[in-house]
Amino acid sequence: MPGMSQASWYILLADTLLVVHFLFVLFVVFGLVAIYCGYGLHWRWVKNRTFRILHLIAIGIVALQSWLGLICPLTIWEMALRDQAGAATYSGSFIQHWLHQLLYYTAPDWLFMLLYSVFACLVLVSWFLLPPQPRKCQHLN
Repeated sequence: MPGMSQASWYILLADTLLVVHFLFVLFVVFGLVAIYCGYGLHWRWVKNRTFRILHLIAIGIVALQSWLGLICPLTIWEMALRDQAGAATYSGSFIQHWLHQLLYYTAPDWLFMLLYSVFACLVLVSWFLLPPQPRKCQHLN
């Protein structure tokens, strides 16, 4: 895209990172919904061990960050890019505005820690109630 200013590139990268962040959230939230629904609907892919491990790691990272009081690196990188562009952190493009409305809301830190921890426990429980296929059987399906 010739003719784009350096600030425009930073905004484009920040918006792209925001979309990636949103997709990560969708993976975590709807991944668990898919696991429980998929078992009832006999979807084979929800038993995929790699998918289940990645899903467990994803929510584990989120819960651990909340317990340690850390800000998500995706948020830090996005805000740094917006700062480099000289942009306000919560204003800008259409994508940025609406994804921020969905991802960033105000509540006490303890509430987020509780929600992330409960959600992580639900994911962990899914391993016992709805276990993934053993590694040796996955190539057969």
